[in-house]
Amino acid sequence: MPDQIDPASPDLPFQARVAPWVAACFGEQLANDPAERNHRFLEESLELAQACGATAAEAHRIVDYVFGRDTGEKAQEIGGVMVTLAALCQAQGLDMHEAGERELALVWEKIAAIRAKRAGKPSFAPCHPLS
Repeated sequence: MPDQIDPASPDLPFQARVAPWVAACFGEQLANDPAERNHRFLEESLELAQACGATAAEAHRIVDYVFGRDTGEKAQEIGGVMVTLAALCQAQGLDMHEAGERELALVWEKIAAIRAKRAGKPSFAPCHPLS
């Protein structure tokens, strides 16, 4: 049996190092649930925009603009997210790679706290409407 690959190895791409953490923290089902991952991404992107000075009113206007247009193609939109994140980081004087590495190291140490925080969040999944 071959040796197991260390998920913390800097030789692995970042995405390959995040996947084991998501599974360890939330379990395989939530780690691979497209709606859950989509909602968590939306939440984090809004938190970043808020931290960079965006207002709720601006976010609502952008949501209306985006959802008033045709749906994009996933791979192209991922590319757009990566390019605009890099541009945002440049404009804010931040290093996105360093921030990502720092956050990944931090969340490995906070699995229990993250699980507890998640338990208190509302569910945005279509089968669990907000009440």
